[in-house]
Amino acid sequence: MNRRQSSPQIQNRIDLQRVADMIEPGSRVLDIGCGDGALLDYLVHFKSVDGRGIELSQEGVNRSVSLGLAVVQGDAETDLHNYPSDAFDYVILSQTLQSIYDVRGTLNELLRIGRHAIVSFPNLGYWRVRFDLLLHGRSPISAKLPFIWCDSPNIRFFTLTDFVNLAKDMDLEIDRIVSIDHSGRTTPRAAVGRWTNWLAEEAIYQLSRGASAGSAASPPPEQ
Repeated sequence: MNRRQSSPQIQNRIDLQRVADMIEPGSRVLDIGCGDGALLDYLVHFKSVDGRGIELSQEGVNRSVSLGLAVVQGDAETDLHNYPSDAFDYVILSQTLQSIYDVRGTLNELLRIGRHAIVSFPNLGYWRVRFDLLLHGRSPISAKLPFIWCDSPNIRFFTLTDFVNLAKDMDLEIDRIVSIDHSGRTTPRAAVGRWTNWLAEEAIYQLSRGASAGSAASPPPEQ
């Protein structure tokens, strides 16, 4: 059977495509909260990475293992200390940061066990979210924030500006940013800057350990 045909597809997830674009072929990768293993499967078979995964749900673990992936059941907030320092080139935390209690501790762990961390999350500063809150006076619901407030697994609601400020405070270097609009397109360069926090529905940040507090103060333009 053709492996490409049997691989889970990521073409309908522009965020996963952009994460995959950041990964160098042959790298050591840990995908935290890997879900059904779609991204990890793609990276293993088409970018030849040495891939590992952690997933909280047993269903996700079962699906990933059925694809031949090295995935274990675990929690990002309690199990990362089991990994040695600098064990991976990239540690991925995709669409999970908003459900983390200890955000600072988790980010520090990502960059202890990996040379680079790739973090993606929905942007509460997106203009449709702001407009919905202003117009209806209730917690926003969107494609990236689909749950009503009492059913949502998300406990952190933050913007791109919030995250950049946190990275600066933690002395994390922002190596690369990709912001994605409502249509799934990368935010155009003309919109970079003061309007990016309005136009991006979600964002992906590639981080590394900063050499000094100033290293994260001026992040590169979004792509």
